[in-house]
Amino acid sequence: MRILIAEDEKALNDVIKKTLTKNGYSADSCFNGEEALYCLETAEYDAAILDIMMPCMSGIQVLKKIRAGGNTVPILFLTARDAVPDRVAGLDAGADDYLTKPFAFDELLARIRVMLRKNSGKSENIYRAANLSVDVNTRTVCRDNIPISLSAKEFAILEYLIRNQGIVLSREKIEQHIWNYDYEGGSNLVDVYIRYLRRKIDEAYTPKLIHTVRGAGYVLKAES
Repeated sequence: MRILIAEDEKALNDVIKKTLTKNGYSADSCFNGEEALYCLETAEYDAAILDIMMPCMSGIQVLKKIRAGGNTVPILFLTARDAVPDRVAGLDAGADDYLTKPFAFDELLARIRVMLRKNSGKSENIYRAANLSVDVNTRTVCRDNIPISLSAKEFAILEYLIRNQGIVLSREKIEQHIWNYDYEGGSNLVDVYIRYLRRKIDEAYTPKLIHTVRGAGYVLKAES
């Protein structure tokens, strides 16, 4: 899943990005409100972490603008301000959660998982398709109850496919969600990783789950 981090403290921003990347997320960083607004208006994110007190534009101003434009991306406010009126203002503006600095990174990751789960409408972070199960919390994959080992990038692509089960996803959409702004695109990396996934989760099992839609992209579904 792709997450935006808007935090003007560079050291904290870097640590958050490294933590998210280590845990399998694709993460983009920016350092002021104008950059955050631009990113949220021009790219598709699964969640965003916004500091309230940022240069150029506050996190609340950014949130109000994207909500007014119909953007419903889950937002977690990250701030040193812990007064009740500040928390209320953030939540009333449309934030999904609020975390006060200093914080434990395990809690940050847990709150992100909860936001993503709520946004998907699921009561748990386990996704299933036929005899395939993907546990987002433990990052484990099983087929016919047999554990399957995946690389971080393979897991990220599989998670994106199964979260959007039955929906055809173009190569461009997969690139946008799995790789950050540093990725230049224009290669066959998506096709390469899809082949890796098919070899691991489809080759020895039935039914086949990952399908190519010619000229459109890929879809994960159990065909009837």
